[in-house]
Amino acid sequence: INEAIGSGIQIAQGIEEAHKNHIIHRDIKPQNIIISKEGKVKVTDFGIAKAATSNTITSNAMGSVHYISPEQARGGYSDEKSDIYSLGVTLYEMLLGKVPFEGDSTVSVAFAHVHEEAIPLNEVDPSIPRSLSRIVQKCMQKKPDLRYANAAALIMDLRRAVSDPDGDYVELEEEINDSPTIKISDDVVRAVKEAP
Repeated sequence: INEAIGSGIQIAQGIEEAHKNHIIHRDIKPQNIIISKEGKVKVTDFGIAKAATSNTITSNAMGSVHYISPEQARGGYSDEKSDIYSLGVTLYEMLLGKVPFEGDSTVSVAFAHVHEEAIPLNEVDPSIPRSLSRIVQKCMQKKPDLRYANAAALIMDLRRAVSDPDGDYVELEEEINDSPTIKISDDVVRAVKEAP
């Protein structure tokens, strides 16, 4: 667990450095992470990276489907928080030995990233500390606004997970439905239609 946290911190530091230079990686996955003999972790392959200011749609340069963020899977705008989602998936796999979503096709896996919640790590393996499970869960929120604001905030929580694995400091915000569906009666519909 501590080795996974250490690697996660170093990956997040690499992502943070890219983001400081206005570069979004867009393909964070284990195949793009290398570890030297000395244990230094490096983020590689910026082949589909884009400048953060380019406002590009990612439809023809999607990252690997098992690590793709929901917004990338929908072909929408991706930003720094897309990299944080993909790092969350990578951490999930590092800690559990499998990715959170499997499927018969790339479409079914992409669909799962958009519509399904991953089973929290500590529910699958109780030896994984609750704080670390919640860190990964926060990285993998469907809405980018509910994820970590930046890689620095993620690094701070990962470091804290080493010293306080049972702490309750990771805040998972609830999605607020600020536009609930309202059922209108038939009488109101008729009145609206008949209004001059």
